[in-house]
Amino acid sequence: MADISWMIDEIERGPQGPEVGAFFDFDGTLINGFSAAPYFRARIKARDIDAKEVMQTLIESVNIERRGHDISQLMEIAANSQMGKSVDDLQDFGRRLFTNKIADMVYPDSRTLIEAHKNAGHTVVIASSATLPQIEATADDLGVDDILCTELEVDGEDRYTGKIGGPIRWGDGKAQAVIDFSEEQGIKLKNSYCYSNGAEDVPFLETAGYPRPLNPDDDLVKIAKKNGWPIARFRMPHRHNPITLARSAAAVGSLGLGVAAGTATGLLNNDRRVGMGVAASVGSDLALAMAGVKLNVVGEANLWSDRPCVFTFNHQSQLDMLLLGALLRRDFTAVAKKQLETDPIFAPIGYLADVAYVDRANSTAAREALVPVVEALKEGRSIAIAPEGTRSPTPRLLPFKKGAFHMAMQAGVPVVPIVMRNAGDLMRPHSLVISDGIVDVAVLKPISSKTWTPKNIGRQAEKVRDLYLQTMAHWPSN
Repeated sequence: MADISWMIDEIERGPQGPEVGAFFDFDGTLINGFSAAPYFRARIKARDIDAKEVMQTLIESVNIERRGHDISQLMEIAANSQMGKSVDDLQDFGRRLFTNKIADMVYPDSRTLIEAHKNAGHTVVIASSATLPQIEATADDLGVDDILCTELEVDGEDRYTGKIGGPIRWGDGKAQAVIDFSEEQGIKLKNSYCYSNGAEDVPFLETAGYPRPLNPDDDLVKIAKKNGWPIARFRMPHRHNPITLARSAAAVGSLGLGVAAGTATGLLNNDRRVGMGVAASVGSDLALAMAGVKLNVVGEANLWSDRPCVFTFNHQSQLDMLLLGALLRRDFTAVAKKQLETDPIFAPIGYLADVAYVDRANSTAAREALVPVVEALKEGRSIAIAPEGTRSPTPRLLPFKKGAFHMAMQAGVPVVPIVMRNAGDLMRPHSLVISDGIVDVAVLKPISSKTWTPKNIGRQAEKVRDLYLQTMAHWPSN
């Protein structure tokens, strides 16, 4: 990622409090690319677009790119395409698209910069020409409450009319939105920050005392140099290049060798647990080394101080499987979704570890599948489980389910939280490619389950989740 320490220092040294605004453009600034593109592709895939709209959109896109048109006509085409759709349906569509596509486009440095402004007590705002359904899910994930955007007109039945519902927040329109918002909220623009990537946003940037071009286009670079505005560029950490692809393939091959060695060891000793120890430790160590992934672990002693236990972890990608193998080493099994039972990479490890596969769609079957897990805990084996229940598309923590905590309570064993940072940056949730880098891991102290009851189990789960949030916000030192 980029070195943005100077930006963080500037925020920390500068004016503090809600009277300072931090206004962020969206497309190309907070995310790598333009949100309209995945929306357009998703609509084509869903056959929610006709040939006329496709042609109109392409022609107007060329007019913007080559003839210098503003985006008014393009926005009107987009608004008309939503005529008759309900607000709720479009909101749901936007959230699904965020999970499947746009979450991968968010710059990790965007999160760091926004958190720095929030820590300074600043009023953080996304200001964009895009519409609310394009922005809202990302804003929620980034923890941004205020959005200035192009509004779509809604009728009395909460359906879109096909018309723009106010000014288009582009160029001077975006700048005016920031000025109006600041007057309403008592924000002092001379002490505030504006971030954007495009030259069309010069009026927007000039509203603030701290104009900061982020990932600027060529025209904005020239303007920034003329005005003495400092420039920053964010980079995505997951890179698909020949070296990364080769290392990822070597990592999978190394894991296979480790699993093969573990299987052979298990057969020779007639003990799958011995084989699992070899597969988890040797296979994971080899795979991570081949991928160029290193671990920086805080609280490593907590991995061994109170076994058997339930190890909980925040789940972001398939890389978590290798990380857990390298951390836990031996005498553990896991709980996984039913679909992984036939996964060519996971299934051999699942066999050695005697993993409990859970069908999320069938709650009765899921509870039955966890019965042998509780027995395994009582027999001395630890369990690794993601209390979120699924991979989070971003570093933001999802709500915790109660299953892990019920198992700990029934078996009378502690819970040991494993907090992983930036694993999802090195391997995206739906990717098979691993980027090299360092994964930070904090292993927290064991939490006793002796006083837990079915009535207070939900509260205990929330307490553990709060520990994750506190650890992520204030990372412990070695």
